[in-house]
Amino acid sequence: MSEGLEIVVRAALIGTGATLALDLWNAFLKHFGGVPSLNVGMLGRWFGHSPRGRFKHDIIAEASPIPGERLIGWSAHYTIGITWAALLLAIWGLDWARHPTLLPALIIGLGTLAAPFFIMQPGMGLGIAGSKTPNPTAARLKSIVSHIVYGIGLYGSAVLSTLLIRS
Repeated sequence: MSEGLEIVVRAALIGTGATLALDLWNAFLKHFGGVPSLNVGMLGRWFGHSPRGRFKHDIIAEASPIPGERLIGWSAHYTIGITWAALLLAIWGLDWARHPTLLPALIIGLGTLAAPFFIMQPGMGLGIAGSKTPNPTAARLKSIVSHIVYGIGLYGSAVLSTLLIRS
């Protein structure tokens, strides 16, 4: 396998696995703790309004529904996860993917907080770092822990990918 193809395959496997780990974590929190999770439909609605030039909403739930917004949301969610994994590989290279260590994965996991805190949450009407949510501290803590889980998922998925891809 060429290095270029290996990067694409590993980014897809690692990003998908890490995003799945995040989704399982959120399902666990929702089931056992009643903690609300990301509404992928609202994510899809936000993305769906973007091509129309609308990037900021007062309350995303009150914005006009977008046909297929749940599918758009799930697709965006996993595409974003794969993109962050690709960034990890762009910074640390294939050597990291072939011999993963936890620290680079956690750095990317925590670094990904910038997107929801400063782009997505404000764009959906939740304020910078969830400042307009009913409990901003809880919202921030949930985001931080979720992104740590995503980082651990990056590492775990990279370890698993070494079993699937021999270089």
